[in-house]
Amino acid sequence: MNKDGAHQGLESLLYEVKKVVVGQDHFLERVLVALLAGGHLLVEGVPGLAKTLTVSTLARVMQGSFKRIQFTPDLVPADLTGTRIYNQKTGDFTTQLGPVFANLVLADEINRAPAKVQSALLESMQERQVTIAGQTYPLPKPFVVMATQNPIETEGTYALPEAQVDRFMMKVLVGYPTEDEEFAIVQRVTGPATAIAPVTNTEELLEMQQRARQVYVDPALVSYAVRLVAATRAPEKANLRDHGRLILYGASPRATIGLIEAGRAMAFLRGRDYALPQDVVDVALDVLRHRVVPSYEALSEGVSADRIVRDIMRNVSPPEKVMESHARIASA
Repeated sequence: MNKDGAHQGLESLLYEVKKVVVGQDHFLERVLVALLAGGHLLVEGVPGLAKTLTVSTLARVMQGSFKRIQFTPDLVPADLTGTRIYNQKTGDFTTQLGPVFANLVLADEINRAPAKVQSALLESMQERQVTIAGQTYPLPKPFVVMATQNPIETEGTYALPEAQVDRFMMKVLVGYPTEDEEFAIVQRVTGPATAIAPVTNTEELLEMQQRARQVYVDPALVSYAVRLVAATRAPEKANLRDHGRLILYGASPRATIGLIEAGRAMAFLRGRDYALPQDVVDVALDVLRHRVVPSYEALSEGVSADRIVRDIMRNVSPPEKVMESHARIASA
């Protein structure tokens, strides 16, 4: 599959999903970026905003497996990963794999399950394998987890530890549709069912992932990502001396890697084999917002992580020339 064929395949995939999903362009774009970059998404939004519909439709279009796990307080790790079952007739144990063995996994309301269950899912995300009774089972490829958090009804929820949240490549906020979009949603849902066609498969998506990893990233762009993340730990480097009291913890090196991987996938999604500063800028807020922990002082003043990240982005300028070394390599 050449570059043009891969980009055409992504456009066809988007076209089919948009037959069912109205609006949510930002969210859908980030899902595709995560899929190309092999990362995972943390999604925050109230119920009824087509989060499940988007992922299930995407799985159908790409002919991949999809599993939705409703997180509840009584869930145990084996409900996710699987367990060993004793067969009385044969006297043997058989392994039953859990719902985490799918290409696209939707972990609905992850903050409603206790820490042990959250850790089981996050370990699967990190290691991309599951160990059951001493035997290791690799997860399917591609493998993307989209975990949702409900910002309302916080009673009976378990907050995700900051160290574990760091394993998500991006955190996306899903908002309400516009009035025009909501009108289209009602017409589409109450009208005849829309037929969608599979346009790609998991093998082609794995090839797209490989091609996305070959997208050229200029060292100046990597330096920009490093400076951006460093400013979340020491804001005085971005001439934001007053912000030191507003940040309890800054972003880890995973954030720098996530900026480059997501920016590279965004460039590929936009049909280029090289990344531009705008690709990294566009994903920066989604990559950083869950990794910057505001202090109690910031929370008392109503200063959110989003505001802190935006302030840093305003003060850390992206590079103007990022293609000089690429041009030298091409000419050589």
